[in-house]
Amino acid sequence: MKSPWPGRTAVPVFAALAALTALAGCMPASWGAGALLHPYRRHVTMPRPAGAEDLEVQSAGLRIRGWRFHSAGVRRGTVIYLHGSADNRTSGLFVAERFTRRGYDVVVYDSRAHGESEGEACTYGYYEKQDLRRVIDTVEPGPVAVIGVSLGGAVALQAAAADARIRTVIAVSTFSDLRTVATERAPRIASKDDIEAAFRLAEATAHFQVDGVSPVASARGITVPVLLVHGEDDHETPAAHSQRVFAALPGPRRLLLVPGAGHNDALRAEVWTAIEAWIDEACPPR
Repeated sequence: MKSPWPGRTAVPVFAALAALTALAGCMPASWGAGALLHPYRRHVTMPRPAGAEDLEVQSAGLRIRGWRFHSAGVRRGTVIYLHGSADNRTSGLFVAERFTRRGYDVVVYDSRAHGESEGEACTYGYYEKQDLRRVIDTVEPGPVAVIGVSLGGAVALQAAAADARIRTVIAVSTFSDLRTVATERAPRIASKDDIEAAFRLAEATAHFQVDGVSPVASARGITVPVLLVHGEDDHETPAAHSQRVFAALPGPRRLLLVPGAGHNDALRAEVWTAIEAWIDEACPPR
């Protein structure tokens, strides 16, 4: 599996959902709920990069940890990177290198229940959007652009509907809503009752609502510019998810469907060029 980040191996983003649906047909609801709520935790094993500062925020009693990088030259805003499921902040180092040169501070952090951040349950944006809000509280005044990949893209969209400080969103390989993407991944042997039982147990355990995780519903309240990127050959989360989000957005929007790209390799050189231009337009020099 090709990684979108130079010099690293891609991780199986959304592995928790895949595990949920693979197990639902033949395992107890507790197995499916556990797989959904507890994605693989990929620990941060590298030291803090040169030029980075440690970042730690409190969100609903949890410590969210990451790194902050300062812009080179005149600052024009902040870019925040949100990783995918079973990943961590280190996949955002390429974003930091790219955008600090363009005049942006960059923040990369571990989502709750990932990397070195606290928390045991991933709720796919239900609580993660509040974590992002706490992170934004720490950045200097000015426009904020959020780049999210897979899970991160879904979190960014849900947050942008409620936080006016977010000036633009780039969502890569997002899902439209949690219930749909999990159901799509279910094997033929899995019954609807199996999947629903796993969802009910997950909701009771993590105190969230599956149907409250819906980037497509959030999209209807987003007025800032949104760039959606999706691989045309994404078989994990089909491009129809981004297409549904695109159709729901009332504000400035663009959908980039990348020919031949799957879930993890849509961020090609020409796509990064489009992302840079999109963010620069949304965050003009002050």
